[in-house]
Amino acid sequence: MSHLLSHKLLCTCIILFFYASTNYAQTSNFENTLNYIEVNQPKQYTIIDSVIKPFERDSLKMKRLLELSKDRNYYEGACFALNAMGVTNRNISNYNQSIKLHQKAKEYAEKAQNDELKIISLNMLGVAYRRMDVVKPALDYHTEALKSAYSIINPSKTIKHSIAVSQNSIGNIYLALKQYDLAIIQFNKSLKIEKEADNKLGLAINYHNIGYAEEAKGNLNVALSNYEKSLEYNNAINSEIGRVICYNSIGGIYLKQERYKEAEPIIKEALEKALNIDDQFYIASSYINLGQLELEMNQLSSAEKNLKKALNIANSYNLKSSVTESNKLLSEVNQKNKKFKAALEYYKEAVEIENTILTEQNLQYVNDIAIEYENENKNNQIKALALENETVRLRLERNKKILLYTSLLLVALGIALFILNRTKALRRDKHILTLEQDMLRSQMNPHFIFNSLNSIKLYIINNDKTNAVYYLNKFSKLIRKILMASQEKETSLSDELETMKLYMNIENIRFSNEIDFNVTVDPAINTEVTKIPSMVLQPFLENSLWHGLSSKAENKKIDLKVSKNSPHFITVEITDNGIGRLASRKINDQKKLKRNSVGIDITKARLANFSEAFENSYSLDIEDLYENGRPCGTKITLQIPTTKLKPKMHSLATKSPHH
Repeated sequence: MSHLLSHKLLCTCIILFFYASTNYAQTSNFENTLNYIEVNQPKQYTIIDSVIKPFERDSLKMKRLLELSKDRNYYEGACFALNAMGVTNRNISNYNQSIKLHQKAKEYAEKAQNDELKIISLNMLGVAYRRMDVVKPALDYHTEALKSAYSIINPSKTIKHSIAVSQNSIGNIYLALKQYDLAIIQFNKSLKIEKEADNKLGLAINYHNIGYAEEAKGNLNVALSNYEKSLEYNNAINSEIGRVICYNSIGGIYLKQERYKEAEPIIKEALEKALNIDDQFYIASSYINLGQLELEMNQLSSAEKNLKKALNIANSYNLKSSVTESNKLLSEVNQKNKKFKAALEYYKEAVEIENTILTEQNLQYVNDIAIEYENENKNNQIKALALENETVRLRLERNKKILLYTSLLLVALGIALFILNRTKALRRDKHILTLEQDMLRSQMNPHFIFNSLNSIKLYIINNDKTNAVYYLNKFSKLIRKILMASQEKETSLSDELETMKLYMNIENIRFSNEIDFNVTVDPAINTEVTKIPSMVLQPFLENSLWHGLSSKAENKKIDLKVSKNSPHFITVEITDNGIGRLASRKINDQKKLKRNSVGIDITKARLANFSEAFENSYSLDIEDLYENGRPCGTKITLQIPTTKLKPKMHSLATKSPHH
């Protein structure tokens, strides 16, 4: 006994010594890496990645790299460290922090004027937004990455790989939106680049994603062919996790094709490999596939055993999609075993996890199980109910005339209420349409279009081609945005601010570029997610221009500031240093052709309509500014609500189609 204890103690000491030595070696290696970075400050991504890659998942080491890079003004190192920390936060679902880190990384890449790192940062931002299911900014960032990459004449391998990543990510966005044909187009574009680079991992991923899209479209043979190609590349790079994914996908096709004998060995092999690599997600998926196979082959006992294993793993590791799948299959097993109460409980658990509105088909399924359970366990109650139903039938027979008249009255009342509500809705829609048309007419003012084109014409006459082309591009982009805004009731704050910059740029031509227009946005506001009515700020800027600044000689300024002083509102302040409303009104009264602005009234009506969907209404305040008793401008303060009424939270966990 003493000898055995000594042996155990010796083994423990050896293990601890080995761990301490390994940890010391890693620390020593990282110190050497920091020294190399400090001295050489490499610029190319491939060099930076090859040096830092062993440590990029260690947040503490990346923080040290970030601090060192900041101290030495080594922007590339700071960018790499921030992106690595962003990926770490993304992998634990801390998406807001991930976005902030990738945004800072993008800023450092721009300071370094490093296209490779900028494109990588843009793709990272796109992936983070895609994980949040915020589709528009995800597409925007991936598209910007693609544009930047395609603008490079001689792209490096890193740039080409980034293009493939962008297209693959856009394809996955389309998959989430169930736009399978569009997804396949993007995967094929990514596939072409990966073929040219002979990147077998990228080829394996894209072929599997194409297979997933084809399977969703019902093209099982095409899907199977793509899964088999993906498996070939995973075998070539000896990727065990890739084999597990492909085996499960191929087994799933065989199940759908009722090729159970072929499905059994490949599903079992997937399970064996998943157990060897100890990846709980794929272990659960493999047990689910095996349980489904045994269910189809009517091997109910072993099916229940394997599905319960999957359920235990899924619950332990919070794998919600696997919890839902295993619960549904266990419901089917218990239904076949005529254990209707258990079947009902499993199915209810699955529905609760999905947290979605049940379809009629699902409702019917639950009701069928419930009825069978009641029939089995409450036969005596059913007999009693049958007697009671007979009594009710006789009573209803006696009172059928009253019931008929009541039903007719209720139907008539329902029709009347429907007509009233429909009429009210039509009037409201008509009012909204009128407002949108009035807004478009106000913003597509013929005088504005004529004067803008006339100003551009002067550049052409004066042979100033650069300014002519510059302002013509700005003008066409503004007209396109105005036309697009007329089709949408609301837009993102980011798009609205961009449109206002275009509008002010065009109007500034007629002021000989004398107007100093500044836009300031609170960093706490996510301009991509925040929604406001489209073109809502244009009338206020137009008033500042033509009533405040048009009669002023020099030093013309307009400041647009967006802040968030309340969790329920964003505040927009438009301040000009014009002549003030009183002086402007006197000048306007003396003109023969008066400039009547109906834009503000239309905007107020649109804001009131927009606020109906929110907890609070908008507020608008126009303040005259004075300095030493003399008018010195006007300040417009607009509060736009951001907290919607009765928000609906959707949390649907879906299994990822790619790895």
